[in-house]
Amino acid sequence: MKKKVTFAAICACVFAALCFALAGCGGSSNSSVDSSSASSASGSASAASSEPTFITSGKIISVSDMECPPFSSYKEGTSEPEGFEVDLMKAVAEKMGLESEWLPKMDFSAIIPLIKQGGKADVGVANFTITDERKQEIDFTDPYYTANVAFVTKADTTAKSTEDFNQEGIRVGAQDGTTGEAWVKENLPKATLVNMTSPNAMLSVRSAGEGSQALDAMVCDLPVAEGLIKSTYSDLKVFESIATGDEFGIAVSKDNPALTKKLNEVLAELKKDGTIDQLVEKWLS
Repeated sequence: MKKKVTFAAICACVFAALCFALAGCGGSSNSSVDSSSASSASGSASAASSEPTFITSGKIISVSDMECPPFSSYKEGTSEPEGFEVDLMKAVAEKMGLESEWLPKMDFSAIIPLIKQGGKADVGVANFTITDERKQEIDFTDPYYTANVAFVTKADTTAKSTEDFNQEGIRVGAQDGTTGEAWVKENLPKATLVNMTSPNAMLSVRSAGEGSQALDAMVCDLPVAEGLIKSTYSDLKVFESIATGDEFGIAVSKDNPALTKKLNEVLAELKKDGTIDQLVEKWLS
């Protein structure tokens, strides 16, 4: 009897061990299912993040300094935006099935920090030149326009070249945070750089041309200078077109890469169907 009991006990232990092992296998199977479910959930989250996000559903909200006609400005006496970039964003919104909306104007130098921070505007559209420095803060779409820079002076200047302005006592204006500002620092280091809030403000000061605050020259985007001189400042001229080949892109938060991707697709469509060429003809020819 003792031997039988011992044998039975051994059998019971073996049986229990087998059950435990099988249960362990079953547990592994359940873990595999849970892992698969987690993987599926992760995939769904990834798929969701592949869609652009917007501050307000059904709208794409842009921000600009509204000081750079013919790219963007307010119609005289109103707060209604107009210009090449305004029409461009309207066309972009229509392609995406959205409404185009603009925030009130703000200083040019504050726009990229606003886009980086997020929460108020989806994109910055203010003839931003795509630069490596700016790309550290935000993302850019593919370029939608390429422009040179204008060196603007009084129409009756006796200067022979831009180098004539590279001397102490000469005041050269440039919009704060722009590639024009960078050009002055690099090419006219002896001159005094005067940071201005907008091209219009610069040309207004230069046109007045009197007093200690007068500017001897200024640097801004060529199409902007040409437009302002034609419409308002006939006593000024583009002294030299500087071949910088600046490429303008739409600024987008790095937290919204799907929007950058979608905007690139839409811009490609607008180039292909001739919409951008039509807007260039309307505003920049």
